Amino acid sequence: MEDNEKEEKEQELKNQDMQEQEVQKEEGQGSNQEQQESKQEQQDAEEDLNLDDVIPKKQIKITLTTGMIILIGICMVVILAIILIVGNSRREDSVYYEDYDGVDYFDVDDCDDDNEYNGHLYTTSVDKPIIYIYPIEETKVTVKLGKPENLAVSYPKYKEEGWKVLAKTDGTLIDSNSGRNLYALYWEGKKIEKRANNVKEGFVVEGENTAKFLEEKLAILGLNEREAEEFIVYWLPQMENNKFNYIRFESLEEIEEIMPLEINPKPDTLIRIMMEWEPLDEKIEIEEQKLEKAERDGYTVVEWGGTKLK
Repeated sequence: MEDNEKEEKEQELKNQDMQEQEVQKEEGQGSNQEQQESKQEQQDAEEDLNLDDVIPKKQIKITLTTGMIILIGICMVVILAIILIVGNSRREDSVYYEDYDGVDYFDVDDCDDDNEYNGHLYTTSVDKPIIYIYPIEETKVTVKLGKPENLAVSYPKYKEEGWKVLAKTDGTLIDSNSGRNLYALYWEGKKIEKRANNVKEGFVVEGENTAKFLEEKLAILGLNEREAEEFIVYWLPQMENNKFNYIRFESLEEIEEIMPLEINPKPDTLIRIMMEWEPLDEKIEIEEQKLEKAERDGYTVVEWGGTKLK
């Protein structure tokens, strides 16, 4: 009996110990969980802190990038404005805005402190001059250019003694060197620097009216219909699509200054036409050039060409 009571008490003690251990274990687990939750909260707080630090930095970076883009845009606008201003100022300095009454070679050494030469300097070339010869009877003719050093191209090939041809009354030329039949002699000049000075006259023609204008003026200057057609066919593609064209026909003295012409035997009538012209965006006011009617009489030599002012 006593043994049974003793065993029951021991069993109760064991059960109490086990219960205490389980309680302690549960308390320990609760403490660990609390510690883990505390650590997690601390990490979350640190991440929030780091995120608060990162966001302003990103905002600063975005702001700087936007500012750079705006600054670059402003610089490009300023540069474009400068280019437009410079371009307009150069257009205003074009030769057709100035008074000039002659074109001659410009020599920098000829300028003095008083700006004796105040015309505008520009680069140009004499384009497509061709020479027709119409004798009253079949004639051997020699044609010499006074400044052959300024030749860029010629056909037939220009020689030191000049062109030598047999000219027929219908205008056919037979080259004495090759025996080829020709209808004209052709040359072009090298690019040169020229000065426009004090010319007040010329014509301002709408591009679409260029052909009609040239037909009228070339007839006054002495070209026949075939010669005028060849002149117009050459120049019209460069002029017709411009809004306006400034046009002036050089005097014989100006033409001789650029390229003297020596013809043997000397013709009864010599017609030399050199047109200088420039495309215009706007119409300008200029005194109309007076042209004298040319008459073809007897043995006649005709030359035409042109110069685009640049």
